[in-house]
Amino acid sequence: MNVYDFDKTVFYPDSSYTFFLYCLKHYPAAVLRTAPQIVAASVCYAVKAVETKALKEKVFSFLRYLPEPEKTVEAFWNEHFSGIGTWYLAQKKDDDLIISASPEFLVGAAAERLGVRLLGTRMNIRTGKIDGENCHDAEKVNRFHEAYPNEKIDEFYSDSLSDAPLAAIAKRAFMVKKEKVSAWPD
Repeated sequence: MNVYDFDKTVFYPDSSYTFFLYCLKHYPAAVLRTAPQIVAASVCYAVKAVETKALKEKVFSFLRYLPEPEKTVEAFWNEHFSGIGTWYLAQKKDDDLIISASPEFLVGAAAERLGVRLLGTRMNIRTGKIDGENCHDAEKVNRFHEAYPNEKIDEFYSDSLSDAPLAAIAKRAFMVKKEKVSAWPD
């Protein structure tokens, strides 16, 4: 099985950031309503007073003010699906697995269109609350083993060294930078 990070790997640039900007453009009242707590959480994160999970929950707290978040996600991908890398589309296989720190509700819609499997951060699409851990770093390995206890990773692709735990359990690993694929750095 081949495993892929999503943001800045399969999709460019970053789906969470792009979705946030999309919602700011199309639902400014929903996003701006939560702006003070997003700014406060960002400052706390910058001084290491809160974890990534808490920041992410604050950023996505605007979801509770969207009238139909599922339809918003579909409309977002209708507009942004072209951000899927052509390098990935050329080698995509039906048994591919995407493991992402972005919310499953967001990346799941793209994975469904691609016809591949997904593990991501389990976030409530109506509240922005995360169920469990943020699917990042070593948590990606935990989630992989939990979902596929008897599987091995043939090839792993990511744009970030923070995915070294997944690269370490793959037979081969590759770094992806703006559609350029190279060997994983030693």
